[in-house]
Amino acid sequence: MIAEAGLAALWLAAALALLQLALAWFGLVGGKDDLLSAMRPVAVAQGMLTAAAFLLLITLFVQSDMSVALVATNSHSMKPWLYKVAGTWGNHEGSMLLWVTVMGVAGAAVALFERALRRDTHMATLGAQAAISLGFYAFLLFASNPFARLDPAPPDGQGLNPLLQDPGLAFHPPTLYIGYVGLSVAFSFAVGALLTRRVDAAFAKAMRPWVLAAWIMLTLGITAGSYWAYYELGWGGWWFWDPVENASLMPWLAATALLHSATVLATRDALRAWTIMLAVVAFSMSMVGTFLVRSGILTSVHAFAVDPQRGTFILGLLALYIGGALALFGFRIGTVREGAQFELVSRETMLVVNNLLLTVILGLVLIGTLYPLMTEAFGHKVSVGPPYFDRIVGPITLVLVIAMAGGPLTRWRKDRAKAVGGRMLIPAIILLAAAIAVSALAWGRIGVLPFLGLIIAAAVAVGSVAPLWKRNLRRTPLFTWGMVIAHLGCAVSLAGMASDSAFTVEKLVAAKPGETISTAGWTLRFDRIVPVAGDNWTALQGDMTVWRGNGAPIAIHPQSRFFTNPPTTTTEAALLTRWNGQLYVVLGQEAERGRWQLRIWWKPFVTLIWLGGIMIALGGALALLGRERRGWMMKIRKRSALA
Repeated sequence: MIAEAGLAALWLAAALALLQLALAWFGLVGGKDDLLSAMRPVAVAQGMLTAAAFLLLITLFVQSDMSVALVATNSHSMKPWLYKVAGTWGNHEGSMLLWVTVMGVAGAAVALFERALRRDTHMATLGAQAAISLGFYAFLLFASNPFARLDPAPPDGQGLNPLLQDPGLAFHPPTLYIGYVGLSVAFSFAVGALLTRRVDAAFAKAMRPWVLAAWIMLTLGITAGSYWAYYELGWGGWWFWDPVENASLMPWLAATALLHSATVLATRDALRAWTIMLAVVAFSMSMVGTFLVRSGILTSVHAFAVDPQRGTFILGLLALYIGGALALFGFRIGTVREGAQFELVSRETMLVVNNLLLTVILGLVLIGTLYPLMTEAFGHKVSVGPPYFDRIVGPITLVLVIAMAGGPLTRWRKDRAKAVGGRMLIPAIILLAAAIAVSALAWGRIGVLPFLGLIIAAAVAVGSVAPLWKRNLRRTPLFTWGMVIAHLGCAVSLAGMASDSAFTVEKLVAAKPGETISTAGWTLRFDRIVPVAGDNWTALQGDMTVWRGNGAPIAIHPQSRFFTNPPTTTTEAALLTRWNGQLYVVLGQEAERGRWQLRIWWKPFVTLIWLGGIMIALGGALALLGRERRGWMMKIRKRSALA
């Protein structure tokens, strides 16, 4: 009865979403904003029902109930409990139920905690959120039922894709989904503001925490996904410009632009049309990503759906929501008054430049991702891979980073070009010094883009801390610290990317046990091959000893694993992390005469990539906490003054 209870909870949640939409309609048409009081408990109940449905699906996976088709197809009774739980969303239907659950809980949070919006705008926002939810409820109930039964039930399940049997599965998809759904909330805010003609600073202040929270989770999800692919797939890279990777990057780019635009609108009452448009674009990109991953047109470890009808359903939802929002934008944008003016030399201008560059990068990534699919539809196969993205997107990204560094050095509203130039003097000196140092140490050994990346990272790191110059650090607002740490994280990540591209040393050998290999100052002794067994896999493990110079020897153990359910061989790389980089060793197949293929990388400062990603997310979290704390303090002061 657990599966039936979960399905019933979904049907009830869908009915409440329909009721919520109807209440919003009658409230807006009849001018009865008092219906908001009735909508709030409906939204909360809807969130509770979706959460209950998802918890019931987790229960089915943990119990290994093979009478449920989803469990039988994506689980196995001998699988460790962590992967039974995480396997709930490691498939098409479960991941879409996670999407709907996060959307329902987010809608409940908007109903409960949002108090800054006018009542009519709040009501319209909840109505828009209900309309989005209805489409996904219909998709689950009619095209992707996660609680469908099997009769007769098989004796055991087919198991989870071994590439997904990693702790990363427990963290990476949920964070991305929270980010995606957070953008749906921003989209609903934008639709609500357009419907009620209330595009102003108050609307931006109400929307900004939701955008910031979504952006933080997207940042964490992309960072975790990059590291997961780096150590799990065994190819030594951290980003391949795969369409599924791009599906997560594009919403992040749009959300980054939206966050900056919403900040300008909230604090300076400018960029009103920009903010609305970016809210639509950001959610559009999350929908495009959902379509790419779940339509069946891509083959990937993350692309779950293989039924074209599901892809058509999602494409229909995309056309309905995004087409409808764009039509509303075109119809109502004329009613949006122009915001506050600002001079050419100002922080607002720098943020506009930042948004333009982010939008250009987004467009280039979107074209590179969709172009092969479009040409294939007409019978021509075209490959768009890393060379296109590196050569086209890379230089624009460097310009974006420079513009990002200039923002904090410029004043709001109006500034003087001479004064801005004076503030940029120190970062410029650092850039010149870094150029001289890198040229002296690595001239002729690195490419142009890695060279520019290293020197720009140094300058941006200095420019990022500019808001702290001549400040009393104890009285510096928490959101200012957040901005500094996030921008500094961008510089750290850029330095890691450039270092990995410039200085990585790779060696491919076929060695016998007992032989010694040297590369990049490291010595590796191949001791033996031994069989080992895990909970649901067996492996051939290479026992190796590595040391550098006169350092102490360290044991590492790369593996080639074999899973029986389903039958799959995977590579488990051995990673040895040091302050200045990572040694990355992969055990390949057995070659002739008792030799084994070994692939060895020394990757200087590669860990800075993910350290920077964590810093960016931490900066966002501090900014969110700081903004909310300031709001709470202002409310407390107002209440004290009225008392």
